Amino acid sequence: MSQTRLTVSERTTPDGVRILTPAGKIDYNTTDILHRALTAHDDPDGCTVIDFHGVTFMDSSGINVLVAANNAARAGNGWLRLAHTPAPIVEVLHIVGLDDVLPLYATLEDALAPQSTT
Repeated sequence: MSQTRLTVSERTTPDGVRILTPAGKIDYNTTDILHRALTAHDDPDGCTVIDFHGVTFMDSSGINVLVAANNAARAGNGWLRLAHTPAPIVEVLHIVGLDDVLPLYATLEDALAPQSTT
């Protein structure tokens, strides 16, 4: 059985938003990599964008990681946004209703833009 690798690069914008860019498959064998990247900083007001442009597959274990990360961000008055999400992954998010909970943006720039809170 071959292990599928997932890599996650990270950078932070000047205003403190973390940008995570996973590449590869997010599944049972690789979710720990994404989970560690999402929880690497103990910032209760943390804001994070995940740029999904390099993700080729995501199963329910990836959904679980996103739900936990979103809950943690909201509990700390932060937020989690997704950008460049490929259509097959958007479909998975839609099936489980997560597209109504997590904001999806066509581009990284859109995800990083200030959002109105009204």
